[in-house]
Amino acid sequence: MSRPTIENTIPVLAVADLARSVDFYRRTLGFEVEWDAGGICSVGRDECSIMLQVREPVVAGVVWIGLEDDSLFDAVQAAGATVVQQPTNQPWAYEMKIADPDGNILWLGTEPRVE
Repeated sequence: MSRPTIENTIPVLAVADLARSVDFYRRTLGFEVEWDAGGICSVGRDECSIMLQVREPVVAGVVWIGLEDDSLFDAVQAAGATVVQQPTNQPWAYEMKIADPDGNILWLGTEPRVE
């Protein structure tokens, strides 16, 4: 018996204000709205999608976003993102963490730097 293929995983983050959140993801990460069903939408770019859903209460989540390189680190800071962790080299990745307006943590990372 063959196993069905799992095509992808898409995180769903809780938000209080969909328009505010969409604006944040556009400004900081360059995401575009992929679809909007009123109260829930998908934003993304390249091979990355995140669903945003209005929920009360908002319970913040964490999403890992793998990057080709660290050039986005400067861009998100310039866009005014709340930096939770400055770029840091770890054994598993060169990473930084930012928070969206609802406290969801976006954990951005690329290959670790060779020192």
